[in-house]
Order: sequence, then C-alpha cells, then structure tokens
Amino acid sequence: MIEALVNAFRIPDLRKKIIFTLGMIALYRVGAHIPVPGVDPGSIQELVESGAALGLLNLFAGGALENFAIFALGIMPYITSSIIMTLLQAVIPTIERWSKEGETGQRKITQVTRYMTLGIALVESIGLLTLFQAPVNSGGLGVDFSFFNEIIIVVSLIAGTAFIMWLGELITQRGIGNGMSLLIFASIVARFPVTIVQSLQISNPVLVLIFLVISLAVVAAVVFMERGQRRIPVQYAKRVVGRRVYGGVGTYIPLKINGANVIPIIFASSVLLFPATLGQFFPNVAWLRDVSDFLSRGTGHIVLFALLIVFFTYFYTALLFNPIDLADNLRKNGGFIPGVRPGKNTAQHIESVLNRITLPGSVFLAAIAVGPQILFQATNAPLLQSFGGASILIMVGVALETMTQLESQLKMRHYDGFFK
Repeated sequence: MIEALVNAFRIPDLRKKIIFTLGMIALYRVGAHIPVPGVDPGSIQELVESGAALGLLNLFAGGALENFAIFALGIMPYITSSIIMTLLQAVIPTIERWSKEGETGQRKITQVTRYMTLGIALVESIGLLTLFQAPVNSGGLGVDFSFFNEIIIVVSLIAGTAFIMWLGELITQRGIGNGMSLLIFASIVARFPVTIVQSLQISNPVLVLIFLVISLAVVAAVVFMERGQRRIPVQYAKRVVGRRVYGGVGTYIPLKINGANVIPIIFASSVLLFPATLGQFFPNVAWLRDVSDFLSRGTGHIVLFALLIVFFTYFYTALLFNPIDLADNLRKNGGFIPGVRPGKNTAQHIESVLNRITLPGSVFLAAIAVGPQILFQATNAPLLQSFGGASILIMVGVALETMTQLESQLKMRHYDGFFK
C-alpha cells in the first residue's frame, strides 16, 4: 500500500489531483469552525448533545453544528435531495426520461438537485432557528434573535450549504473520488479523535480497547460484504457484418450483495427520528411524547429499526435495478443468459437472483446498524453512540471507492495498485 501511494505521487497529474482533493477537504474543515455571526456556540453545544436527531446531523457535519458554524447543515441537504431525485425517477416519467438521456439528462437532474438542496437548506435553517428560539421548558434555548440576526443566520447557513455543494463538485471534477462522499468521510473521521478521548475519560480503557477491536472486525466484515458480488453469466451471439465478426464473447452481470449501501439505514433513521423531532417541538402533547419515547429508545426502537432497514433495502434495490429494462437491453444487444430464454424469463431470473442476494445484504445492514445501539444501551460508551453502523459503512465504502479510482489510474500508467 505504501508503495502504491509513493507511485501515485510520482505521477504529476495524479499528484495534482490528490493535493487538490486534500486542499478542498482542509478548506471544508476550516469552514466547520467559523461560527455564524450573532450566535453563542457554547449554549448550542449542550442542546446538540442532548438530541438524537441533532446529534446525527452534527456527526455528518463533522462537529460544525455544535459550533453553529457556517457549514452547520453539512452535506445532508444535498444527500436528501439526491435521494429524493432517485425516488422521483420511479414516479415522475419526465425525470425517468432524463436519467436515460445520458450527459444532457444528467445535467438537468443535477440542476434540479441543486435547487432542491437550497430549498431543503432554507427549511432546515428556519427549523434550527425555531428550535433555538423555543422556550427552555420546551427543549429549546429561549434565545431571542432580532429579525436582522435571523436573516443573517439563515443566509449564512444557506450560503455554507451552497459552498459545500460547490466544493464537492470541484473534487469530483478535478480531484480523486466522489466529492460529496469524501466530504462526509472527512466529517466522520474528524470526530474520531474527540470521541476516543471522551470514551477514555468516561469509560474503562479496557472496554474502549475491546470496542476498537470489535470495530476493526466490523470493518473487515463490511469490506467483505462490499466487495461481494453475484455474477450472472452472459453470452453474446456472433454477428457477421461485412468481413468482421462481432460478439461471441462471454461476460457477466455483477450484482452486489449490498447494492443499496448505507441508504436504507439513512431512510430508517429518518422515519424513526421524525416523531422524535416532532415530540421535541411539541413536548406538551402527551400521546406524541409517548410515541416519540417508544420510537427513540428501548426494544421497540431496535426491532422497528431493523425491520425498516430490511424493508428499505428491498425498496431501494428495486429502484436501482430494473430487471425488465436489463433483460430488454440484453436482448437488443444479442446477449442472453445460458439456459434462460430471452425476454420475460430473463427478467424473472434476474429478479429471483436479486431477491435472494438482497436478503443476506439487508440482514447484514440491520445487524451492523442495531448492534452498536444494543451495546451502547448496555455500556453507555460515547464511541458506540458516535460511530455506529452507518458511520462505519460510509467510511469503508468511500475508502474502497477512492482506492478503486486510484487503482485504475495507476494501472493505466503501468504501476501496481492497492489490490494485488
């Protein structure tokens, strides 16, 4: 691995991309410590640490929310809008048509995603202001902002979100890896040293060491599942065009065991955190508070969380892979699966394989997400609260994706890569 990194810095073009990526990530981390004008970060830190929803947002913002920095909203508005656009492709025919128009359609989807990101950032910034201005007995801070201060805070948060979005796109275009994913990776990794120090101060050092060993085992399991594939063999018929013969080669359709990645965990977390957020805004409504408590902690929360992850894994995988379109494209290009008739039978075969491999993937996701929560309830260790299954999945997934891109760049220039 060290040799591969040295080879990467020997190539001028690749070295510039790596340095540019590291520079953009450093700029992003600087913005996470520049507070919004007119706000006391100290009082906000206590509120963020006490709320589950705000704690999750603070993790993905790299601690910017507890500082109430200009990057306090983090990359979550963009992720939310991207997920919404993916879901809308299965509902709105126009967006589905854009997704099939190549680069032109992708530009349209990206433009709509940007506008939607700014809209979500506006709603979230107003929601944070409302929470901070709420009375202390209602879970707020009781801060009384002037109208001018409110405008400055909202504009600063929206501008910070737009700047983060621009940084991510710059990294994708001129750097290495997916920009948005790398910014999330940097946010999670930035909280790691602080969380370890807090764990050592509160928990038994031996217990913290055991948790770190368990985390390494989980990382190994995640790598194994992320690289796991079910390959469906495909054969292409020979075609004679003039004096040339095309086709006649064999290949395969790679279906990942965990094709949905971390999206089901995000979906399930959002569904369960929504009642908790409402309960925080309306603490005087008894039935809403009871529902919020049931969905936020305890056995009911763990069981529902696991079931929702399994459900959303199947749901999101069905959105990503359309067996009918895949079978139709195979038939048009003269391809077929050995032993399976083209057309409807091929689509049914692909759907059957997809359903079978999605089950272990969904169970694995549920175990990775629920396991740290069970251990946290038993030990109350901050390390488990801050770095659950979603965090580990994101870190490992982004690291593998970035290393794969570096691998391809090195192979193009006849160097040995990371995977030997």
